[in-house]
Amino acid sequence: MDKLIITCAPLGAEVTKQDNPAVPYGPAEVAASAIAAVHAGASIIHLHARDNDGTPSQDAARFLDQCRRIKAACDPILQISTGGAVTATTEERLAPLDDPELVKLLEMASFTCGTVNFGDDVFMNSPSFLSALAAKLTARGLKPEIEVFEPGMIANAMRLIKKRELQHPLHFDFVLGVPGGSPGGIKDLLHCVDSLPSMCTWSVAGVGSRQLPLATVAILMGGHVRVGLEDNIFYRKGELAESNAQLVERIVRLAKELGREVATPDEARAILGIERRVEAT
Repeated sequence: MDKLIITCAPLGAEVTKQDNPAVPYGPAEVAASAIAAVHAGASIIHLHARDNDGTPSQDAARFLDQCRRIKAACDPILQISTGGAVTATTEERLAPLDDPELVKLLEMASFTCGTVNFGDDVFMNSPSFLSALAAKLTARGLKPEIEVFEPGMIANAMRLIKKRELQHPLHFDFVLGVPGGSPGGIKDLLHCVDSLPSMCTWSVAGVGSRQLPLATVAILMGGHVRVGLEDNIFYRKGELAESNAQLVERIVRLAKELGREVATPDEARAILGIERRVEAT
């Protein structure tokens, strides 16, 4: 098996400090949480942005501030979210990719490959939006992470491959357990993995209580793992997680017990076929 790539998603667009006080908001707080997660063993940081009051933001300046702070302290693969919040317009979601200073620091970007119900909302990803996003990522030399909320999104990605808007080898992240998407059982993960071409790599982001069991299965299957407060605010039932680093540390311990080595950022780059865009500070 390849070494285990651990992705940390320190914050999303939904959970707040009212849900868990450890959820970071401003750039300094997000960066500090991300840096601690890297030191704990994460190789990829999946980034959203928030205003200081917690409002989801697609402001390129806030993303840039976060990324500069992280890169000044460590050298993970930085992956920007192009999903933002379900309320963000397509223009807002694409805007950070037009900031050349930000793009210099990025190596990946998320690519949710279809529309899905998302709780009481709808997360829209039309075919025209996916084509526009694919073109931007290709032009900027960023590797897409194909985020799959239900299995039909795998077929969408294969159609984009056929149209030559995306190219192999793709890296998939199965985001399982979102209300409205795939429910996130172990059989759901197995079905997704079995649907992939052999040259693809994959990780799983289990939402809520699904995070730990799906991560365990992924470690054993040779896949990779995403954890973080974006997906799960609890350490165990009824006990809030203390930090993103705490969630990463658990996966490192679990991987060690199961005989799987954890990848460094440079080892993760090699596994994913990513060339470093900036030198480590």
